[in-house]
Amino acid sequence: MKSNPKGPYVPQQVLGIKYPEKPDEHMELLPKIYDTVFDENYPYLDKTRGFKLYSALIHFGIYTLVRLVLPIRYCLRVEGRSILKKHRELFKNGAMTVANHVMRWDFLTVLLTVRYHRLYFPALASNINTADRGVIRAVGGIPVPESIHAMQNFNQAFDELHERKEWFHAFPEASSWDFYESIRPFKKGVFTMAYRYNLPIIPMAFSYRKPTGIYKFFKKGFPLITLRIGEPLLPDQSLPRKEAVTLLREQCHKRLVELAGIPEGQNPWPCEGD
Repeated sequence: MKSNPKGPYVPQQVLGIKYPEKPDEHMELLPKIYDTVFDENYPYLDKTRGFKLYSALIHFGIYTLVRLVLPIRYCLRVEGRSILKKHRELFKNGAMTVANHVMRWDFLTVLLTVRYHRLYFPALASNINTADRGVIRAVGGIPVPESIHAMQNFNQAFDELHERKEWFHAFPEASSWDFYESIRPFKKGVFTMAYRYNLPIIPMAFSYRKPTGIYKFFKKGFPLITLRIGEPLLPDQSLPRKEAVTLLREQCHKRLVELAGIPEGQNPWPCEGD
């Protein structure tokens, strides 16, 4: 895909948004209201009947109400959806979607884009102790444990999901920056997981359009959203794990820069985030 030679629309220049100095630092964290401990006793996969019903209801709301609201709220435009259909056979044993983390509804946008595939993702443990914890868990969030002893349980949860041929999602930038147009550095854990399960990665990038028409009066500078889907990337299983993960991260970061419409050499961040 050719990048935009004029560069992407930069909404923060209009909105006056200030971002943290560190690329993985959070702009804002919700207040903690629970004290859940994410250790080896925590149910990383909740298999209770009540949770399954709650999760089904949340997904029903996303597939109905949110699907109607997104095009109105952001004038959402999705490009490259045919790629998902073209590679359907490749994705039959699971896949991992990867995107830049730029707004509160970005995960819901990806979820609706892949159309009725459940997406499971590593979630920041501190977010599961906020008022959003029910929704995060219901849509597929699995908290990254606070202790190294519980990592085995966390990994076992994803092992089971992979055996069920479920799809995963990841935001390798690790934190959300509202309407940020550049692609920040990526954490390698995402790509270690893709290599471990030999999952094809579906790169997706959010970019922005200047409000036009009626949106100029109602959006007040807030951008219109475009989500572009790229051709899948495959882990090179012939390479040692460390080399394959490094290569996959580089390839994915470069692909998101292209999909975001950033001209070559103009993205200010490297791909390495740890």
